[in-house]
Amino acid sequence: MNIVQGNGKIDLNGNGYTNGSSYKNGGGICKEEDLYTYDTLDQIAKFFLDRTKVRPKIGIICGSGLGALAEMLKNVDKFPYSSIPNFPVSTVEGHAGQMMFGYLDNVPVMCMQGRFHYYEGYPLAKCSMPIRVMKLVGVTHLIATNAAGGLNPDYKVGDIVIVKDHINIMGFAGNNPLQGPNDTRFGPRFPPMNKAYDRKLIDFAMQIAEEMGMKDEVHEGVYTCLGGPNYETVAELKMLKILGVDAVGMSTVHEVVTARHCDITAFAFSIITNKCVTEYESMEEACHDEVVDVGKRRQSTLSSLVCKMVSKIHNEAM
Repeated sequence: MNIVQGNGKIDLNGNGYTNGSSYKNGGGICKEEDLYTYDTLDQIAKFFLDRTKVRPKIGIICGSGLGALAEMLKNVDKFPYSSIPNFPVSTVEGHAGQMMFGYLDNVPVMCMQGRFHYYEGYPLAKCSMPIRVMKLVGVTHLIATNAAGGLNPDYKVGDIVIVKDHINIMGFAGNNPLQGPNDTRFGPRFPPMNKAYDRKLIDFAMQIAEEMGMKDEVHEGVYTCLGGPNYETVAELKMLKILGVDAVGMSTVHEVVTARHCDITAFAFSIITNKCVTEYESMEEACHDEVVDVGKRRQSTLSSLVCKMVSKIHNEAM
């Protein structure tokens, strides 16, 4: 295993990157989130490709409490986020904060051990930026995992929800990772989302769940991402239930939107870490410690599911 530190950090002009919140360009000041042009992202991709021999076609995002999956990789090159040029840093407990290249069941993969969230203060374009880097590295398929609250009354804590669709609440409010000038080298101005989650990969996952003897613990459902960081009120959850939402979280949707924009095939699942409180009389309250603990208790099963998915995608979908 190699832990790779970032030497020779760069800015848009290749003059040495400074880890500040702004960048001076011709007397003006640009916000850091404005630095993610195609050229900047290509430089980040080359940073990785110059420092690892792994050439992944599958990218994985590990959610809260699911970071142990990354520890299953073999022949790993680790890149702490703080060492990567122009990369933000994950600040959430349960997210290790590093990019890993290695082999999962002999399949080359690129794995984010920790993601970035809107509630950390990052704009959605920055939260989703690593997806475009994955594209430039050569990734064609994305597996995104997350921890979510179970709104569907049939879901139990510890169940797995294969995401068949999402409701982009933040997008309804005009907050979308694709806002701003569109670079057609990534994708079209108006990308379709009616097939955001690949049906073939969903079928793969349900087949694997049956083979693992956990069919009753795995569901197909609709996921939504809210801005956070507070958990939802009873009235908000009642509204989401009316809209057809089955699981509620604070990630994934904008990552999948970005993936589909640049023609990466997307698959996602949630681990249900708590049941959403939809009655005022309930004494229960959502708690992040519970989210992380449930993820850790189920990490062996979740890791097996992802490993089998990686093998299935590699052997049958590429």
